[in-house]
Amino acid sequence: MSFLQGLFGPPNVKEMKAKRDVKGLIKALEYKKSSDKWEHRNVREAAAKALGELKDARAVEPLIAALKDSSSNVRKAADALGVMGAARSTAPLLATLNDNDFFVRKAAKEALGKIDDGRAS
Repeated sequence: MSFLQGLFGPPNVKEMKAKRDVKGLIKALEYKKSSDKWEHRNVREAAAKALGELKDARAVEPLIAALKDSSSNVRKAADALGVMGAARSTAPLLATLNDNDFFVRKAAKEALGKIDDGRAS
């Protein structure tokens, strides 16, 4: 993430993904500088998806932490964990099956189906 980008606007998730900027995307996962809550929620959701698609192991713990975000759109980071096939996310994903949001529970169930871990059966 460029210095000016952080000062003058939201992180450009698409650009960071193209550059494989995992550290920048992890920071974007926590983006809350905007007064527009919709905007920062969208940035965080896009960052979670991009991290899953990049399949970089450094993103697993931040994505697991995102499962407890106040925004259900961000809690759908479960999708990214499933795409990554991160076995160490099985226990947090199992806990997410109790989420209040149907779509978060659905994302967690689908993610568990993609992870090759006997506990997810």
